[in-house]
Amino acid sequence: MRYDFDEIVPRRGTNSYKWDNAPENVIPLWVADMDFRTAKPVTDALMQRVGHGIFGYTRVPDEYYSAVISWFGRRHGLHIMKDWIIYTSGVVPAVSAVIKAMTSPGDKVMVQTPVYNCFFSSIRNNGCEVASSPLVRSGDTYVIDYEDFEAVASDPAVKVFLLCNPHNPAGRVWTAEELRRIGDICLRHGVFVIADEIHCELVHKGYKYVPFASLSEEFCSHSVTCVSPSKAFNIAGLQIADIIVSDPQVRAKVDRAINVNEVCDVNPFGVIATVAAYNEGEEWLGQLLDYLGGNYEFMKHFCEERLPEFPLTKLEGTYLVWMDCSVLGISSEALEEDLVREAGIWLNAGTMYGPEGEGYQRWNIACPRARLEEGLVRFEKYVRARKP
Repeated sequence: MRYDFDEIVPRRGTNSYKWDNAPENVIPLWVADMDFRTAKPVTDALMQRVGHGIFGYTRVPDEYYSAVISWFGRRHGLHIMKDWIIYTSGVVPAVSAVIKAMTSPGDKVMVQTPVYNCFFSSIRNNGCEVASSPLVRSGDTYVIDYEDFEAVASDPAVKVFLLCNPHNPAGRVWTAEELRRIGDICLRHGVFVIADEIHCELVHKGYKYVPFASLSEEFCSHSVTCVSPSKAFNIAGLQIADIIVSDPQVRAKVDRAINVNEVCDVNPFGVIATVAAYNEGEEWLGQLLDYLGGNYEFMKHFCEERLPEFPLTKLEGTYLVWMDCSVLGISSEALEEDLVREAGIWLNAGTMYGPEGEGYQRWNIACPRARLEEGLVRFEKYVRARKP
């Protein structure tokens, strides 16, 4: 069937974190959830379950594991065994629990800034210290400084590297060669890899997601992979995610940390939605990716023609566009606040993702194109009003 991603679905009044925190006249283009209805097989499965009327504690059935295993095997060449899968309530709790399992307070955890803001809180909440190897802006994209990466990884206090693949907010989909180089460095220095691959389905034409763990048995055994259908199928509120752990000793540590953090239970709707999405959601996902690609091209052309002073980073993956606003000469946080107040659009200040994000704003383009266009027009009007 054909899905209508141009449909304007009202979200105010639904206790939407994204919409009901925004003033009435503001278009929220910030937090990473989508303004699209999820795949019909998912809603059908959920409605059938709601009709039962009893919502007690849930058991995760064999069909859940089969759905996860089949999806990653057939789509991404990541071959998973059932006992490798530890389910939990979200990727952020998953990352936090793995950090707890693989570090001690005072250890350092390595990241590539600018990077997803919850990485910082997950590190600090476990009593660890952030060690950054910043990405390097190169033209309209970001690249890895391998010398700096190795210098940071060689610090004996660095025990874990948090990989964001695809990368939020830089929009990179790391290649097999890039992943091998950073993986070899981590192995050389005994640094364990936590791969946050929640955006793995949101990859645009011409690019290919490569699971870090798929590259070698050694990489697989010296890493864990955190995944969820939540970003791709817009079901974050159903709170479901998986930690894929091949090494039995690491798995025992992670399982213990999940229980210590008390994030070992999931709700029945997350389980049901995952099975439906992975077994029946590929048609919807394919249409979604086409639409998101169209949104990015629309925004790119709009900015090239009408906002050339605000270059965009090339979007290889995710639906999060990284815009350079440094020409305005004001801080990212001040600009975010000013755009809400003066322009009626809510973006994310680049400094949420580390000091390297100064001068940038992050746009969420997972919305009907008419809404994205209105956001861009409001941004343009704001910029023009600031010119002498």
